[in-house]
Amino acid sequence: MAEEIKDVNAKIDDLEAAAKKYASKDTVIAIGGYEFTPAKLMVAFTLVSSILGGLYGTFEVYKDYQGMKKKIAEYISPDLTEVYKKLAVIEDNSSKTSDYTRDIKNDLKNDIRRLEGVTETVERSSKQSAREADQAVKEVRDEVRQVRKETESTAKNLERDVSSATKNLERDMDRKIQRALDNPLSNK
Repeated sequence: MAEEIKDVNAKIDDLEAAAKKYASKDTVIAIGGYEFTPAKLMVAFTLVSSILGGLYGTFEVYKDYQGMKKKIAEYISPDLTEVYKKLAVIEDNSSKTSDYTRDIKNDLKNDIRRLEGVTETVERSSKQSAREADQAVKEVRDEVRQVRKETESTAKNLERDVSSATKNLERDMDRKIQRALDNPLSNK
């Protein structure tokens, strides 16, 4: 196991040395007779990958264009006569509904005006009835006051008459009693 660790460490050291060799600024790589530095290789790789990506995108757009061109060429417009018929029926119904709504609105306006007239008539009538009732109550009060005055006057006169009659009766009784007492033989 210790030997395996030594082998792994040796391999890591070899890789580090190779990386230093290729990572230095002075490293030059020769490909097909041309010499490139790592920076030039990176730029070349980026340029080639961008060109390839652009070509792939162009190809995909062209493929979509061809597909859409084929679909447009094969397009058959649908028969919309049924839709147009239904729209005509809907427009006719809409017109009828609008007319019916207008008629209802006018009828409601007329009903409201008529109800306002009836309400005003009822209000006038109730005010007139209230005035008449107030007048009748006033007349009844006046009559009650008059009757009360007459009753009180009659009661006073009656009381005076009763009082006077009572006094007269008492005097007559007193005289008769006195006569009877004065002359005990005259009462039989």
